[in-house]
Formats: sequence, structure tokens, C-alpha cells
Amino acid sequence: MQVIVLGSAAGGGVPQWNCRCPVCRLAWSKDPRVEPRTQSSIAVSPDGSAWVLLNASPDLRAQITATPALQPRVDGRDSPIRAVVLTNGDVDHIAGLLSLREQQPFELYGTADTLALIGENQVFEVVARQMVPREPVAFGAAFSPAPGLHMEFFTVPGKVPLWREDAALVIGEESGSTVGVTVTCGGKRLVYVPGCAAVTDALRQRIGGADLLFFDGTLYRDDEMIEAGVGTKTGARMGHLSMSGADGTLALLADLPVTRRVFIHINNTNPALVDGSDERRAVEAAGWAVARDGMEFIL
Repeated sequence: MQVIVLGSAAGGGVPQWNCRCPVCRLAWSKDPRVEPRTQSSIAVSPDGSAWVLLNASPDLRAQITATPALQPRVDGRDSPIRAVVLTNGDVDHIAGLLSLREQQPFELYGTADTLALIGENQVFEVVARQMVPREPVAFGAAFSPAPGLHMEFFTVPGKVPLWREDAALVIGEESGSTVGVTVTCGGKRLVYVPGCAAVTDALRQRIGGADLLFFDGTLYRDDEMIEAGVGTKTGARMGHLSMSGADGTLALLADLPVTRRVFIHINNTNPALVDGSDERRAVEAAGWAVARDGMEFIL
């Protein structure tokens, strides 16, 4: 199985277009300690020929331009992208579908909840259903979006997309709104969890033994957006675990047997984005990598 990180940042990317927090300030000044990052998505392939996208970020066209493996290979209309698999209905995970609207066939997979959200918005009808069938997948049901590549959805504590929040909002619910994906190929297993509000025993069982884990790395500290003066919400309120602290990912997943573990969906305020920072050193000392655009893995 081949894996490419197309985008590693949370919504807005790094630097975010309207932000001069300490991390973005370094990125705007082209400080080599902070690599620019696009919004999160990965591509997986069983053979380097057929590719499946896990989420479609608003930066998808630029990501394809930067990734030769995803570019057309023959004259006329062509794409090696065989399918897109969605983990939720967040703007930073679905808006890239609009960049795939030029009558190119592929399959679109998601939970019934996520596909219903897309179905409610007429703008997504430009991704013609006769060319792009929408395939709802139930929890526990295996599906194969490319030959030799097998996937399964599992519930992850989370919340509805920001644009669907209302007074009835529940954070940490396990439903079809936020899911993780297991990907198996050739006896190897990838686990992809770009958004997570809490670690449950069931989630630990899903992650344990993975050959490669991509996990929600939105914030390093729960209150970092407030401290940076660029937001009013904690990570917990946004439905994201923090990396640090007794109730953070580094502590909660420390004892799980995972061959390689990588933080993805990293917010522009997260100081772990800064190479050489205390936070980056703490992450790496715990056995984690901080994803960057263009990272490649072979399992």
C-alpha cells in the first residue's frame, strides 16, 4: 500500500489567509522552521496506479498539481483517482469535491449521514451523480474502493459539522457525523482519524496494532487559540482532543502498539508545527511525527 499526505493542516491551512499568530507569522516570513501546509487529506493506492482520496479538501486542485501520481496519464480526460472517501461533512473535507466536477467518473463513499448533508446542498449536484455514484456505507461493512484496497468505517466521538451546529449540539457523540477509517492492503493496516473528541476503549482497539496511524493533531493545548487571541473556543468545544496534557493524545495513546504514528489536521496555531520548538521535541520524543504535505509511506 502506498500513502501520500496531500494536505496536513486543519481548516484554513498554514499560514491561514487572515492570521498572524506566532506560527503563521513565521510561515508568512518564510522561516524554514514552519513549512506551509494545505488542508488535510491523504491518498492511498494498492499499486501506485489506482488512487483513493480520504477526504477532499478545498486545496485539492493545488494538491493534485503538486502530486504527479494523481495527474492525468493519457491524452484527453483522464485521472487515476478512482474514489473519494469522506470521514465527515466539514467544509475542509468536502469542498474539494467541487474541483472534481468536470465529468470524470469516480465513486464517492461516506456514511448515510455525510452523504445526506451533501445531498441537501444543490451546489454539489455539479458533481454529476451519473458520473459519480454516491455509495453509503454502514458501520462494520467492508468496502473496496479500488482493487486490493479494503476499507471499513468506525464511529469516533465527535460532532456535526460547524455549519450544522445548533442549540441541540452534542460534543463527543458517536454517530455517522464523524468516523474513522481502517484501510487494509497486502496484510498491512492503516488507521485514519483526522477528527476526534475523546478516546474510548473501542477506539483504542481499532488503533492498536496498526502499521500506520494518522490521528487528529488539531491543537497542542486546549486553550491555545484563546491564548493566541485568534479564537474564543477551546479544542474540546470544537470536538478535538489536544496533543498534550493528562487527557491529551500523547498520554492516552502512549501504551498502544502502533508501528508509525503521525499527527494530521494540525491547526495553524499549533506550536508543534515549528521545527525545533519544545512542543515539536515533545511530540517526537513520544514517538509521533508531525505530518507535512507530500510525505509518502509504503506499507
